[in-house]
Amino acid sequence: MVVSGSGPAPVTGVGVGERAVTELLALSGRALPLLEKWAAGQPDSGVARALLMLAIGDGLGDDELKEQLVVAHRDATAAGERQASLVYGVFLHTHRQYRLTADHLMSHFARWPADELAGLMLGAFHTCEDPAYRAYGDALVEEQAASAGPANWPWTSWLAATRAEQGRAREAHRLAERALTLYPRSGVAAHALAHAEHELGTGPACVAFLDDWLAADPDAVQSRHLNWHAALQSIASGDFPEARRRADTALTHADVGMRAATNWRLLLAGQRPAGRGDLDHVRQLLAEPGGMAEIFHTFNLALALAVEAATEDLYALAHRAAADPRPAFRDVLVPVVRALAEVTAGRPRAAADLLTGLGDKAEQVGGVRVEREIIQDTLARALAEAGEGARAARLLHDRTTTRRHHTYEDLLLSRGTTVKAAGPAEPTPPRGR
Repeated sequence: MVVSGSGPAPVTGVGVGERAVTELLALSGRALPLLEKWAAGQPDSGVARALLMLAIGDGLGDDELKEQLVVAHRDATAAGERQASLVYGVFLHTHRQYRLTADHLMSHFARWPADELAGLMLGAFHTCEDPAYRAYGDALVEEQAASAGPANWPWTSWLAATRAEQGRAREAHRLAERALTLYPRSGVAAHALAHAEHELGTGPACVAFLDDWLAADPDAVQSRHLNWHAALQSIASGDFPEARRRADTALTHADVGMRAATNWRLLLAGQRPAGRGDLDHVRQLLAEPGGMAEIFHTFNLALALAVEAATEDLYALAHRAAADPRPAFRDVLVPVVRALAEVTAGRPRAAADLLTGLGDKAEQVGGVRVEREIIQDTLARALAEAGEGARAARLLHDRTTTRRHHTYEDLLLSRGTTVKAAGPAEPTPPRGR
């Protein structure tokens, strides 16, 4: 049963620092003003300053970020070893040194088990794009959650997220519900529940939960991302107008990856996508240094090109990725991008061959299960269009037999479903596959 959202827990009599930490752990939209108030009221608190930088660091220049965290580390060192260690972890994380962050967290948790503030940086284990680190990070979450106990909502939430990514959907669902019972505003638990319900295909029930949960805090850190999950559930249950509406109203121009992932799914199901993307913007993002910095980001930009049927751009991106010294770019991203190009060019057999040859290596494209699933979607659609419906059905068998709503999967397996060209308003003539 889906847990209903509710308002924030009472904070009467609780200090601003404690309130700020609670809201930050919950990924609440109320966290930032509280962090700012805490840091302003206690300028010599290294932890307060560091957590503020953790929240806003992406919007600061490197020099300003470093200057603030040097001061934070100095003040934290005066307060104690744990505080200094925590701030050093924030320094590494905000400077995108994810492997070093993960190494540091291993040592930090060995000394201070179940430190909730250090848990805010657990994403480093997956972001460093190393399977060994991901596995260690998962084991670390299990160990720390056991140390914290089942009554600790932040660690129960993180364990739920870990189980969801491991494909243990029902266990993730139970853990997320437990965390939400303990603290209904846990953003990590709400997100983990959305992942679990995606795997279970709960459709409108998940949409209702997410809308209810978001209504209590429309500015929650994950607001747009949870709306994206709701759009996927609408696609799963065949409510394509609602998926388009949500993509157009809840996702911004900057949400290139989520918009592309929504629209490519709609196109694969033969449906008109949400509002047209900005091809020049995607090209600009790819041309910038960050365009090829991380494989998953580049993959999302490739999806955006595919939505716009930018076949030549996709071939050019594949050529560029083939020259990249990183193995994952050469061995994984290249065949995925080439397959997208083949789909947009109307050559499903070639696309199917490329993606079939990729096998389990598709996991190296990064992101999480819900996001990587679109590669399997593309393969299933290509197989169906190439006349290999039985292979496509076997590929999606687990999904069509375990998901309560799977209209989307049924359409992926329907040969002859046309992929329609992107457009902002009225349906346009079919584009060949």
